[in-house]
Amino acid sequence: MPSKYPLADVLERMYENQLALEAALMELTLHVEAHGHADVGNNIRGALEIIGENAVHIKQGLARLSKLP
Repeated sequence: MPSKYPLADVLERMYENQLALEAALMELTLHVEAHGHADVGNNIRGALEIIGENAVHIKQGLARLSKLP
């Protein structure tokens, strides 16, 4: 019996959530920096850089997974 939530679909949604969280963090970063907290903004940007790097790997993995039979 096929799964109600195929692995590829679940992983794709997790990836989409990651992108949404990244966008939300960027909005917060801009707000924090606009209120004079550049050091906090820099810390968040460091975390966002890691999220962005990982997103590339996740997307490539999803592409490979979707090609499997």
